[in-house]
Amino acid sequence: MEYLRNMDRNYLLFLLSTALVGVAQSVDGSTLTNYLRDGLGMMILERSALEFPRELPGLFMVGIIGMLAFLGDTRTMMLGNLFSAAGMFALGMIPPDYALVVVSIFVYNVGTHIYMPLSNSIGMSFASASDLGRSLGRMNAVNTLTLVLSSAVLWVLFTFWHISYATAFTIGAVAFVLAAVPLFFMKPLEGTRKTPRFVFRKEYKLYYWLSVLFGARKQIFITFGPWVLVDIFRQPVATMTMLFFIVSIAGIFVKPWIGSVIDRYGEKRVLSGEAICFFLVCLGYAFAADLLPYSWALLLICFCYVVDQALNAVSMARATYMRKIALVPEDISPSLSLGTSIDHLVTMVLPILGGFVWYNSGPDGYKYVFLGGAAIALLNFISTRFIRIGGAEAEAVAAGSQKR
Repeated sequence: MEYLRNMDRNYLLFLLSTALVGVAQSVDGSTLTNYLRDGLGMMILERSALEFPRELPGLFMVGIIGMLAFLGDTRTMMLGNLFSAAGMFALGMIPPDYALVVVSIFVYNVGTHIYMPLSNSIGMSFASASDLGRSLGRMNAVNTLTLVLSSAVLWVLFTFWHISYATAFTIGAVAFVLAAVPLFFMKPLEGTRKTPRFVFRKEYKLYYWLSVLFGARKQIFITFGPWVLVDIFRQPVATMTMLFFIVSIAGIFVKPWIGSVIDRYGEKRVLSGEAICFFLVCLGYAFAADLLPYSWALLLICFCYVVDQALNAVSMARATYMRKIALVPEDISPSLSLGTSIDHLVTMVLPILGGFVWYNSGPDGYKYVFLGGAAIALLNFISTRFIRIGGAEAEAVAAGSQKR
């Protein structure tokens, strides 16, 4: 209790909001794929085409956050949570019409794409230069703890109470609304943006390129990873919820650990290691069914799914890299937002291309999608080798390493 009393009030409110967002994210992560496949009967082309409107908000995120800059970062993120609540609630209430699903998902993802860059920016505002990774790690650990608890509850509700998708989405929408409340009571942060800004500097070109590759890397698994389990291996929503529960349990330990590793070894090594792991995961997805019996192949695919989801925490390294190379502190939020918009140039197109490859290549079409992902992983590994962080930031990393 003494530790909590000594913590900054703003930080406590921010962590509470982060925890509540975790509840809503558990509904999305464990339910959406099955809802699209079983509840709406979508096939791979319809599912992959849905990524265009789903990711479209990310493309305009620099402009959206810029227009809302007068609100400040915390109030802007509060508004994002309310957008997410409206979209998720609509998903559970609308009839099974593709056009209405597109609109609901678009509204939902306006909110989530506002949240993503601002949560990192606000989280880093509570940390010193040598403590960026651990600060984001703690923030993500709180989020993950609620993911664990809510995923477990959802598994019980789906398995024993057989709740509807509408009920699950309503739970998520309520959690998003509650997550907006603590942000309303936060005091304005120092360094909060006062005017709209669009930052594009040549000094940040590697960060922009890494954002492009991250967009390709994440979309392979957002769209096609869960779809392999649901469509090829015919796994029900209870299985996906259990996997999400396992991912969340792992995240309690993995996210703070990754944050500490970033501080100790730097972004270059962490992002390079992620690229290698992603390459192996893609090969697992592509060849598991050919090399193993069905039950063992399913276990390997599930393992790859968990590993990939755990690797999402490495996105902290891209945020801290941007923080360390920023020429002025005011560049951080708009640059992170620009990185989100840049990666969505890829995420809007890649799923459609992957869907056509999958659909037109027969029963084994999904394998070619993941072989393409392996090629992206190799390109990502090569690109990370060009990361350079100099000056005070490099000294901070070295100092953090010496303390250990």
